[in-house]
Amino acid sequence: MRYALGIDLGGTKIAAALVAETGQVCTPVRTCPTRAHDGPSEILDDIASLARTVLADAKNLPAPCAIGLGSAGVIDPERGTVISATDAITDWTGTRLADGIAERLADVLPAITVQVENDVDAHAAGEAWKGAAAGAHCAAMIAVGTGVGGAVILDGEPLRSRNHFAGEIGHLPIPGADDIACTCGITGHLEALGAGPSQVRVYHARGGDRSLTTAIDVHRAAGAGDELAAQVIADSARAVGTAVAALVTVLDPDVVVIGGGMLGAGPTWFDPMVAAARAQLVPLVRDIPIVPATLGSHAAIVGAARAAFIASERTAND
Repeated sequence: MRYALGIDLGGTKIAAALVAETGQVCTPVRTCPTRAHDGPSEILDDIASLARTVLADAKNLPAPCAIGLGSAGVIDPERGTVISATDAITDWTGTRLADGIAERLADVLPAITVQVENDVDAHAAGEAWKGAAAGAHCAAMIAVGTGVGGAVILDGEPLRSRNHFAGEIGHLPIPGADDIACTCGITGHLEALGAGPSQVRVYHARGGDRSLTTAIDVHRAAGAGDELAAQVIADSARAVGTAVAALVTVLDPDVVVIGGGMLGAGPTWFDPMVAAARAQLVPLVRDIPIVPATLGSHAAIVGAARAAFIASERTAND
C-alpha cells in the first residue's frame, strides 16, 4: 500500500494528513492557522512543521511516496509556483512552494516529489475521486466561502490551461455586481457578490446593521426577519446560480458540485441558488445534478494526495 501526504493551504487554515492510495485518510487531520500576512517563508515553515507532525502520527506506516499541496492562488503545477494571487496572503505571488517544502523536509523525506495544485482544483479532485462527483468523466465545482473558486475535472484530473486560470469562476463578470469591487480590484465579479465576506460588505453598503460582522450574522438576521439581510442572501444565491448556469452551458459536465463554507447556510442559500441556475438553463441540460460536496474539510487533502500519487507515478515512469 502506498501513502501520500496531503496538505490543504487556505487563507485562514493549513490542514494535513496521510492518505492511502485507496483514498482513506489514515492519520488525524492536523491543523494550524495560516499566518497569512507574516510572509511566505513563515507559511512554508508552518507547512513543514505540520508535515512533521503528521509523519510522527504515521510512524508505523510506510513513508509517503509523494506530497500533494492544494494552495490558494493561481498555481503553475509543473513548477510548483504561485503565479498570481490576491492580497489574502501577503506577497504570495512568486512563492516557490514545491521547492520550499522539499527543502524544509529534506532531512526526513529526501528527494520527495512535491505536487502543488490550486486549492479548489484539489478540492474538486477529491470530490471526483471519492466524493460527490466520483465516477464522473467531467465534473465542475464551485467553492463558495471566504472567496469564490472553481475547478473543472476531466477524467479525475484538473483541466490544465495556458495561464493556469481555468475554472477561476470567482472572477466571472456577473449581473448585479456592477458597482461592487472584487478582491482582485475589478468591479462586477461573482466573488464581489457571492462570497461570505462580500455578503457582509454588501449588507453594510446598503445600510444594514454594522454590528453584524460575519456572513453567519447576516444569515441569522435574515432568519429573524431582517428583509435587507434576506435580499443580500438572495442576491448572492442568484449570482452563484447564474455562474453555475454559465458553467453548465459552456461545459455540459456530468455534475456540478458546490462546496465551501456557504454550504453551512443550508437550504436558505442552497435551494435558491439551484433554482436560479435551473431557471437560466435550456431544457436539454436543466436537470443536471447540482449537488453539495460530501467530503467536507477532508476534500482538498484527499485531492492533493491524489495529485501526489499521479505525480509519483509519472516521475517513476520518466
